[in-house]
Amino acid sequence: MDIQVGDILRLKKQHPCGSKEWEVLRIGADFRLKCAGCGHQIMIARKMLEKNVKEIRQKP
Repeated sequence: MDIQVGDILRLKKQHPCGSKEWEVLRIGADFRLKCAGCGHQIMIARKMLEKNVKEIRQKP
């Protein structure tokens, strides 16, 4: 998967705030994502993220 910093990811499951979109802040073995709805940040393992990504929108 070609994911870059700044991309917007649409995941299969939604965050409790109701948003399914996340902005990529950091890449590596783990990803740091920021919820587009409420701004909450999480770290998620690459393997788990790649399994749950539905759509990737490149940064403008």
